Amino acid sequence: MKILQFPLAKIFIGFLFGILLYRIIYPNSGFVFCSLVFGLIALFVSYIYSQKNKFHKIIFGSFVFLVSLFVGISTALIHKENANPYHYTNQITDYEKVHILDLLLVEKLKSTQKNKRYITAVKNLDSERSFGKVILNITKEATIKNLKIGSRLEVIGIVFKNKNPLNPNLFDYGKYLENQEIYAQVYTKPNQIKITNYEAGLWAGFSNFRETIISNLEQSAISKEELNVLNALILGQQQDISPEVLKDYQYAGAVHVLSVSGLHVGFILLFITFLLKPISNSRKGSLLKLIIIILSLWSFAILAGLSPSIVRSVTMFSFLAIGVHLRRTVNIYHTLLVSMLLILLFKPSFLFDVGFQLSYLALFFILWLQPILSNIWHPKNKIIKYFWDIVTVSFAAQIGAMPLSIYYFHQFPGMFFVTNLLILPLLGIIMAVGVLAILIATFHTVPEFIAKSIALLIYLLNGIIHWIASFDVFVFRNISFSTAMFLSSYLVIILIILWIKRQTFKRLTVAFISIILMQIIFIVQKKETLNNRELIIFNYRKNTIITERIGNAVTVYSNDSILKNLNSNLLVQSYLVGNFCIIKEKRNIENLLYFKNKKILIIDRCNVYLEDKKPDIVIITNSPKLNLDRLFSKWKPKQVVVDGSNYKTYAKIWEATCSKEKIPFHNTNEKGFYKI
Repeated sequence: MKILQFPLAKIFIGFLFGILLYRIIYPNSGFVFCSLVFGLIALFVSYIYSQKNKFHKIIFGSFVFLVSLFVGISTALIHKENANPYHYTNQITDYEKVHILDLLLVEKLKSTQKNKRYITAVKNLDSERSFGKVILNITKEATIKNLKIGSRLEVIGIVFKNKNPLNPNLFDYGKYLENQEIYAQVYTKPNQIKITNYEAGLWAGFSNFRETIISNLEQSAISKEELNVLNALILGQQQDISPEVLKDYQYAGAVHVLSVSGLHVGFILLFITFLLKPISNSRKGSLLKLIIIILSLWSFAILAGLSPSIVRSVTMFSFLAIGVHLRRTVNIYHTLLVSMLLILLFKPSFLFDVGFQLSYLALFFILWLQPILSNIWHPKNKIIKYFWDIVTVSFAAQIGAMPLSIYYFHQFPGMFFVTNLLILPLLGIIMAVGVLAILIATFHTVPEFIAKSIALLIYLLNGIIHWIASFDVFVFRNISFSTAMFLSSYLVIILIILWIKRQTFKRLTVAFISIILMQIIFIVQKKETLNNRELIIFNYRKNTIITERIGNAVTVYSNDSILKNLNSNLLVQSYLVGNFCIIKEKRNIENLLYFKNKKILIIDRCNVYLEDKKPDIVIITNSPKLNLDRLFSKWKPKQVVVDGSNYKTYAKIWEATCSKEKIPFHNTNEKGFYKI
């Protein structure tokens, strides 16, 4: 691969490993910076001697990798906000106590049924200097209005630290927030908030300018559903898109359209370049064009919210514009690496963002694989060639993103190529009219004929997407995919493409070995699945769910209402997908279970049990009026488990009794699921 011959590629790989290594070992800052200084000195010395012979060059190359590794670790360390003693996580000792926080509103998030949500920056905590980011949740009431970005708020509320999921194989939202340097959430009410000031800055200015544009668009002849899609397409604001519309885009394989990325930024660049044509291509004119293009692109990026995908796209197109200005041949692979390195230097947490990973992988495979696919057929008709290019680009992007997409989302849209064939030509027209509508909306409401045109185009787009999504049979859901499978699949894809590019016996042999390796991983995974036996008591609010797994066959114990809707139960489906299992049987909860030579007694609200059973484990569900002291006078179990269907006050009483009797107690509301 020619990209690896680029000197920066080796530096970048070391830098990347450094960021990843930091997340594993969390090294001491003193050790990291001392190692970095030592590495730089060794690098300088080895460079002096590197010209003498091949061995010294190898030594120099090794130190280059080592230094780049420690640069990656130190970059991750510098940007780890909670390592600072003034971070609010290092100041709060009691998370159940009410705190007074001075917060700066930074970004509006998608609201939930109960709360309006914002990302805020902490300025003071209980009148002491502090910093860090928290999510502010404000209960929805008639009196509350949308707060302006840049507002300083005095908030009285409880700070809740991020928690791990309480059930197996669920999406770890707490970890996702920590990757964005958000470690807690604040819950409050409108009457506990006081606006104290407004900080006018660049970010606040752009955010409120965006709100002005949206407000003007809302007053135009565009219905709410179409307007929400337009805001996502042009302004990168997906918060208000309905779950139904979002689901259609996911099933049709078109969710990337709603995320402002390379497609949108490329169009913006073409539009700006077209407007700047009257400016001469003299030295000064060319420089003026470059400055206007870069300022316009980054203004658009800030206006659209600086998501990882748009930062990646704008950075890349900025380098392309600089290359064109300098009249140099721009190697797109080099630009890809430089843009990624610069972004991670300033924001290393982007590396763990799914959108960032997907966008770079998709773009890399488009650049690498699409030329190979396009050479399969060379249609002479320009229209046919246009659609053939759409198909090849779509396949290249999907092949690159497919393993990662399945790994994270466990589903794959089989109709993606049909979607792109139908919507990409339409999307170009929507972007053109949409940008015009946005430009007009910066000053006043959009004229009716433009508003109705864009509304009709988006209505048509949504209709096509809904029609494609209705082919439910082509949406492959609940695909089990382990980390080893994910890595081996990329190894196979890369080695096969390398063989296609240069068909030698050596490359063919290596590709076949990778396929055999992937098959071995699949066989080992199946064997591990069949050898597993476990019983899980889930944490489920107001209900009880217990699963008994033998191999890949799962028996689910619950009440009728839960058992009838298991296919739509996220908790159960996540467990099945994560463990390569299927439901073999559904049963109502029984009072007595036997598993791995253990007798398990389940006491529900009926509070009926036989005193002579002497169980090993007692599971308490649905808040029975149970006196544990009397029960323990007859026999003492080895473990007591209380699930999420019980009152918290009852659970506290039972926990105190177990503590007195020195019997292990497990409350799923606090410790998460219980596994035997």
